[in-house]
Amino acid sequence: MRIEAYTQVQQLYNTKKAVKTPAAANAGVSDKIQISSIGRDIQVAKAAVDASSDIREELVAPIRAGIENGTYHVSGESFAEKLLQQYEEISGL
Repeated sequence: MRIEAYTQVQQLYNTKKAVKTPAAANAGVSDKIQISSIGRDIQVAKAAVDASSDIREELVAPIRAGIENGTYHVSGESFAEKLLQQYEEISGL
């Protein structure tokens, strides 16, 4: 098989060299991000929540001591009232 137009075929395979990349034209352009003041406030609040403890020891310590000493008692009536309050809040959604 004989190829008559060798230079034309060679040009087809050398197309990568001739194509200019558009990224080179935009080399000076960069992306920037700005966070709004509300976004910064949310970040500060989230950092404060992350830094705080999940357990409020000033409330838990007396209850824990009462349980360990055997002096902590919960009446059935107050437990039932709290349980009904929670149920009403959940069912009201």
